Amino acid sequence: MINRRTFGKALGTGAAAASLTGPLGLPTASAATSNVATPNAATSHKAATATAPAPGTHTAFPRLKQVRAGLLDVGYAELGPARGPAVICLHGWPYDIHSFVDVAPLLAEEGYRVIVPYLRGHGTTRFLSDRTFRNAQQSAVALDIVALMDALKIEKAVLAGFDWGSRTADIIAALWPERCKALVSVSGYLITNLKANLEPIAAKAEHTWWYQYYFATERGRQAMEDRTHRSELTRLVWETVSPTWDFDDATFERTAAAFENPDYADIVIHNYRWRLSLADGERRYDGLEKRLAARPYIEVPTITLDPELDPFTAPGDGSTYRDRFTGAYEHRTLEGIGHNLPQEAPTAFARAVVDVDHL
Repeated sequence: MINRRTFGKALGTGAAAASLTGPLGLPTASAATSNVATPNAATSHKAATATAPAPGTHTAFPRLKQVRAGLLDVGYAELGPARGPAVICLHGWPYDIHSFVDVAPLLAEEGYRVIVPYLRGHGTTRFLSDRTFRNAQQSAVALDIVALMDALKIEKAVLAGFDWGSRTADIIAALWPERCKALVSVSGYLITNLKANLEPIAAKAEHTWWYQYYFATERGRQAMEDRTHRSELTRLVWETVSPTWDFDDATFERTAAAFENPDYADIVIHNYRWRLSLADGERRYDGLEKRLAARPYIEVPTITLDPELDPFTAPGDGSTYRDRFTGAYEHRTLEGIGHNLPQEAPTAFARAVVDVDHL
């Protein structure tokens, strides 16, 4: 694990800093990006360097673990020293823990205890009770991770995620900052505002969200319940939102196995219908949702990452959400990278985790 003193020396100053590499081949940030005294710093990054491990180097995690946490029996991967500072990596849809299969070893070798859980409805994560409503509203998913931290006796962690994972990490950072040491959030501030989601957006953006509206229909639900249709749909999403990611059949199938969870269809459908106010949440979460509707500020140190080729990336190089982050902050755009940023550019993602831990 690099400490603050050696980290600062590794970054250096001036143009020479851009040519340095950190431990394990992790490229250091450029001088412009490492200038944390500039709160609006934004830098475009190449996704890989000659010294960086190639995406896809790893294909599997060590044996998965299970722990009872809150409403769930959570399946998760764990790498790195048990007493190392904790990093929790959170996946999105339609993905699973394998989005971090190359990220986690890099961070483990840096001395971090890396936890990569399956979200509710995915992989080996199961509800403890058949009577529990299969709810995927944002506050419920965030509370799952807080409960996981409690179960694993993790008081505070760096939270890093994309898609659903970004939203979940953002919520914890906003509502329970004492549990979040720092934040890496792909696509920035993703806390859902139900009222705002009722308004139309640009036609091109609406087109990108086609599956969200498909899931509002019973045909969409049936597609998620049917293995063949589900595989075709989720693979199409991969291809559409990550246009330059040359993944193979085996890579997709490793993740698609997580979609065999018996609650998968219910969780996915409820998530997207709830976000469009087409499905109810639970009253016990009303207080949290009211706080989230106010778009709370995030005060913990944060690095936001925008994938250049992700069709969901908002224009303006992070400017649309910059005001939500009031602590130490950096923004980075990754050139040539699509939506599944940690799996497409694991070195850049791992670098952001190490960097934000020292902001």
